[in-house]
Amino acid sequence: MYYDKAKVKLLSPSTLSFVGDAVFGLLVRERLAEINRPSGELHSASVRFVSATGQVRAFEIIKDILTEDEIAIFKRGRNFHTGRTPKNASGGDYHIATGVETLFGYLHLIGEENRVNELFTLIWEDFSATI
Repeated sequence: MYYDKAKVKLLSPSTLSFVGDAVFGLLVRERLAEINRPSGELHSASVRFVSATGQVRAFEIIKDILTEDEIAIFKRGRNFHTGRTPKNASGGDYHIATGVETLFGYLHLIGEENRVNELFTLIWEDFSATI
């Protein structure tokens, strides 16, 4: 289900991040399924990628190719204060991770699946070297 871009821009960063977390997680799991290992190994690998640290690394990979609109969406998510304290990440990393999730949620909800896949492919090329 895709939405009007103007309406999606009105959604809170929290909502966009909620969707983006699922999108990012599914993309990681789909790629991990290709390596066909026991589910425990796949889960451990998934946790490394779908974490604040992994998403900070993801941002470093894609930051230079983001459009102005994408950077603005990322910053909305990064600057959003959830009131939550991250367990295994610094506050700065947690905010960057939220920005990444917000970006992926936004792109997914407006139907920009080609862009989602383009960005994630770059991320995965880097990530997969560590599996």
